[in-house]
Amino acid sequence: MKTIIETNCPDLTLVHRGKVRDMCAIPGHADKLLMVATDRISAYDVVMNEPIPGKGKNLTQLSLFWFDLLEGVVDNHLITADVNKYPEICRQYADQLEGRSMLVWKTKPLPIECIVRGYISGSFWSDFLKAPIQGGCDGSFKWVNGFKVPGRILESERLPQPLFTPSTKAALGDHDENISLAEAGRIVGKNFADQAAKISTTLYQYAADYALRRGIIIADTKFELGKKDGKLMLIDEVLTPDSSRFWPVDKYKVGCGQPSFDKQYLRDYLQTLVDTGKWNKKSPPPELPFAIIPETQQRYEEALRRIAGPAAGV
Repeated sequence: MKTIIETNCPDLTLVHRGKVRDMCAIPGHADKLLMVATDRISAYDVVMNEPIPGKGKNLTQLSLFWFDLLEGVVDNHLITADVNKYPEICRQYADQLEGRSMLVWKTKPLPIECIVRGYISGSFWSDFLKAPIQGGCDGSFKWVNGFKVPGRILESERLPQPLFTPSTKAALGDHDENISLAEAGRIVGKNFADQAAKISTTLYQYAADYALRRGIIIADTKFELGKKDGKLMLIDEVLTPDSSRFWPVDKYKVGCGQPSFDKQYLRDYLQTLVDTGKWNKKSPPPELPFAIIPETQQRYEEALRRIAGPAAGV
């Protein structure tokens, strides 16, 4: 299997290199972009030195599945993922692009991360633990980043309703910060913040209901929204192991962390390095043991198989 760490398309213009994706401008097509999912992997906002073979293709196929399933909820930026239908200048790089790229409309991305949480985990759980408890007997609650949460909720427990909990978009290597809906409104405007919340929670609920029937809990996910002609549309990747927490239903247990079909396996290993003082969650990243790579690869493949199945040819 060919591994792609960075795209090498000299006739295209690299306009952005993210943690995983490379975005290329196409001469003569100012309203379009070529989005390529590499095999890079990041954790704690740091890109690892070792790639995960086939990861970019898995992410792309899963995003394509969700774009198709969710197109009735909100418009998305996908034009085509068929390399044969790309502009001619792109087709010469078919060996790099096949199965891991998308031709998309150019939009203006919102400068916030649109996160929806159906279960309490990750950074939101950490913030919950730090917040003072209020009320009692037993209408206790906590305010977490401007959101009211039951005071006695346990780790990994389902929230009373999905919460739209936006965050800032940090520069590469820095960490996103959870913010309130009011702060999101100050950044993007109240109207767009309210629209983003409605779109994101609707997408989440639809996808979570579908995934549950396939034996997967979507604990939380991050959507990217962009403006085109004054309207919001779904962009970038969607509901992949890089942007979501996928938990197997048959192993779900309230009150602790969960096994997952995402990169939590990698995060858990890295956390052992943090706990022992061997890494500080900053660049440069630590060297990954060989065993971590195939184990992580298997989880990406399993997520694709469970969710998309025959629709993705797996």
